[in-house]
Amino acid sequence: MPDNKKRNNTPVDTTYGHLQPQALDVEKIVLGALMIDSEAFSVVSEILVPETFYDPKHQKIYLAIQTLNMAEHPADLITVTEQLRTQGDLETIGGAPYIVDLTSHVASSANIEYYASILRKKFLARQLIRYAGMIEQGAFDETADVDVLMQEAEGKLFELSQKNMKKDYTQIDPVVEKAVKAIETAYENTGGLTGTPSGFEKLDDITSGWQNSDLVIIAGRPAMGKTSFALSIAKNIAVDHQLPVAFFSLEMSNLQLVQRLMSNVCSIDSKKILNGQFSKDDWERLDINLRKLTGAPLYVDDTPNMSVFELRSKARRLVREKDVKLIMIDYLQLMNASGMRFGNRQEEVSTISRSLKGLAKELDIPVLALSQLNRQVDSRDNGDKGEGKRPQLSDLRESGAIEQDADMVLFVHRPEYYRIYEDEHGKDMRGKALIIIAKHRKGATGDVTLDFKGQFTRFENEPVHNKKPVSEGGEVIGSRMNDDTPFPPPEGEMS
Repeated sequence: MPDNKKRNNTPVDTTYGHLQPQALDVEKIVLGALMIDSEAFSVVSEILVPETFYDPKHQKIYLAIQTLNMAEHPADLITVTEQLRTQGDLETIGGAPYIVDLTSHVASSANIEYYASILRKKFLARQLIRYAGMIEQGAFDETADVDVLMQEAEGKLFELSQKNMKKDYTQIDPVVEKAVKAIETAYENTGGLTGTPSGFEKLDDITSGWQNSDLVIIAGRPAMGKTSFALSIAKNIAVDHQLPVAFFSLEMSNLQLVQRLMSNVCSIDSKKILNGQFSKDDWERLDINLRKLTGAPLYVDDTPNMSVFELRSKARRLVREKDVKLIMIDYLQLMNASGMRFGNRQEEVSTISRSLKGLAKELDIPVLALSQLNRQVDSRDNGDKGEGKRPQLSDLRESGAIEQDADMVLFVHRPEYYRIYEDEHGKDMRGKALIIIAKHRKGATGDVTLDFKGQFTRFENEPVHNKKPVSEGGEVIGSRMNDDTPFPPPEGEMS
């Protein structure tokens, strides 16, 4: 007799012995109803696709009905039969008698939406089983990288949820009520801000602050200062206004970001922060101002090569646990959509961009994402007063998707970098930066001029009275806001 004490402890998978989720009788009812009521297709067209049906015959019949409706032809017993004959599928599905049988057992299409929802759920369950099987197979493979497998699993689930996401319409009354409350809130706010303040007065005048559910793209060429601009915003919000901010840095480490913030907050040259060559005054400024940074509700994550799915998970947790009011990402092109397959990088960036916009709407907070610009900006001629170097929406890398998804697109532009020292009005642009609002879905576009303190990696509001100094001979000279930065700017200038 066999030794019953010895047992095989290997877990047995019985998943594939189960019958796939299906409802063939319901499939027949739905197809029959679609052929006796010409209005029924409009009810289920957003719910059903041919693959929703389990029976291959039913998939072909629904495809015929779908084709007829898309061509604005009636879909009945005769036309569906002819369409199947045209497709070459009539004999495959059982011939005309099968179509007659489908229509003969249905009296009306009254409950077709309910039946369609049953089929959709069965289809979704089959997709989940298929994806779970792929994940299980990978998990049993000892040569597979578990971290990569998790990314792929999350990507597959995200792809599935995106394909099956359906938001129903709503009657306008509750939306009107919400809009009126927003107006009342804005009216009570004498400062005119309805969103999270950026800390830059002229910018807030145009935007009314960063608005909830908005995706804001901050773009610029290297050395323009977009990361410094983003950190200045984060500092203004988290340190000055004590509002929680999450900063996802895919390019710099936590240490590098904090060193930049120390330079910004304490007004200590960033080079000294790196080499530690402090004067007595530097130590005093550090001691006094570092207290502002300590305890600030600023949460930094420097996970490299982060996927958009990992970011979404972390963002949800930060909002839930830390009540984060704004998310910043540096920068978009360093993210990936691991776990999903794409024909090219543009498709992947499109998915990332769309996901960030969806995240902003889901969490109902602003999401600010930094983005690179194409090199064509640098290759263009200066033109009249340097207009040729002025960034345009078409300069965004993988611009189509980003421009479409963004509620606002800002460019950080420093004419001084291109040896352009005056604007078209003769204003001195040394130590200045233009924040160009190129797209603003909810308001006006325009330019905002800020002071750029390169040695402190900091952007500041311009002084209220900004008059150009005049030399003894009466000649207008430039204001050297950044005296220790020679012209043109040196290599490796802070981005």
